[in-house]
Amino acid sequence: MILPIVAYGTPVLKNRATEIPPDYPNLSTLIENLWETMYSASGVGLAAPQVGISIRLFVVDASPFAEDETLSEEEIVQLRSFKKVFINPVLLSEEGETWPFNEGCLSIPEVREDVHRKEKVTLEYQDELFNKHKLTLMGLAARVVQHEYDHIEGILFTDYLSPLKKRLLKNRLNAISKGTIAVEYPMKFPIAKKRK
Repeated sequence: MILPIVAYGTPVLKNRATEIPPDYPNLSTLIENLWETMYSASGVGLAAPQVGISIRLFVVDASPFAEDETLSEEEIVQLRSFKKVFINPVLLSEEGETWPFNEGCLSIPEVREDVHRKEKVTLEYQDELFNKHKLTLMGLAARVVQHEYDHIEGILFTDYLSPLKKRLLKNRLNAISKGTIAVEYPMKFPIAKKRK
């Protein structure tokens, strides 16, 4: 089932999400719904808080990035097969040089800005069967995971922007929170649209 994605300004997006136990109710259905919602909105990652559920869960499928011809063969191979469910992840380290990349977010439609992040991350997480894993990622795969991990920490990519950039985006962000924008996928807005 495609779930509405909550928009910028919704309080759940700014809360640190809670861990879940293996007997979390209807977890497999929720994961299925996250995949369906993400694909219908042409996303590469989606965190549970983005559908209004404040738990430490996100899904990632970075395969669309594998079409980038500027990447190395090794990066393309990694991205093509990078589809995972992350439950209760813990970020162990962020290393290497910081590099900019133009990020967007399904909760902040049609806003894209350069965000600087470290090139390498290591994290521990559980998969959908609650098996534990440790994973080190580089480049775009690392970036997608960092972005989604931020969601379960209550951080949005706009939080990394300079005060000037934020001021320049203020009207656009207000329009998103009020729902006075056109979006191609179902969204839930924190401020109800005024009826005419």
